[in-house]
Amino acid sequence: MNGPTREKSKMRAPAGSVTGLCSASATMFAVGMAFLGYWGVYEQGRWRASDYCVVVLAIIGFAALGSVPWIVTTPVAEEDADKVAGARQALALGVALIWLSVCVAVFA
Repeated sequence: MNGPTREKSKMRAPAGSVTGLCSASATMFAVGMAFLGYWGVYEQGRWRASDYCVVVLAIIGFAALGSVPWIVTTPVAEEDADKVAGARQALALGVALIWLSVCVAVFA
């Protein structure tokens, strides 16, 4: 494959991807915080191992969601460097971990 063909086959992220990723991560962060607030307020008694699992999964998920705006808006030396793919992966990881913590809290 020659150079010009490779450049043409590389697609750029659609317009609004940065805004969409930042908004989605903030929304999911708020949903996770609302869940933890409700779950933490109404749970009484000693913590079990599943409670610690819920908190650890949620904290790691919050870290992934919080890193999405940082990943996608960090300046890079090359103009062609696409950071949207990495931000999408961080968003997917954060969403999966938050929902996994919800499932552990509900079913454990």
